[in-house]
Amino acid sequence: MNKSQIQFSDCKSEIDLYQLQELLNVSAFWAKGRSIEDLGIAIANSEPVIFVCDRDRLIGFARATSDAIYRATIWDVVIHPEYQSSGLGSKLVETVLSHPRMRSVERVYLMTTHQQGFYKKIGFQPNTTTTMVLHNQPNLAFVPTTEVHFQESLGG
Repeated sequence: MNKSQIQFSDCKSEIDLYQLQELLNVSAFWAKGRSIEDLGIAIANSEPVIFVCDRDRLIGFARATSDAIYRATIWDVVIHPEYQSSGLGSKLVETVLSHPRMRSVERVYLMTTHQQGFYKKIGFQPNTTTTMVLHNQPNLAFVPTTEVHFQESLGG
């Protein structure tokens, strides 16, 4: 691996979704089989999105969602297996954390199944107080007590 060819970018429009789909299929058991359309939606609704290339090959990816002040969550941190244990994963997470949208956030969350040790080295701590999840189901009917109208924002 020639490190001089490694480039980090936060330009979402330059991500090759097909390479991302392949990277996730190879590197992330929890993200196998995601569709190109869904990946595009996830990227469009995330900020920052950071990716790593070796020449023209996508070898790393991470994204976050944030309100830029109180809470943020890091998602989908992956490094291609051929590039793991090279320090790129730590640099990728640190790049996400240093992004202007993340720098001032009070608490940054992430979910991991097997990589607690990796994230502890970066400064993350186990958190046992936020373990709830809602799996959105099409047949789950919420009955609102008042009618709510959603209006799409034009711009911004």
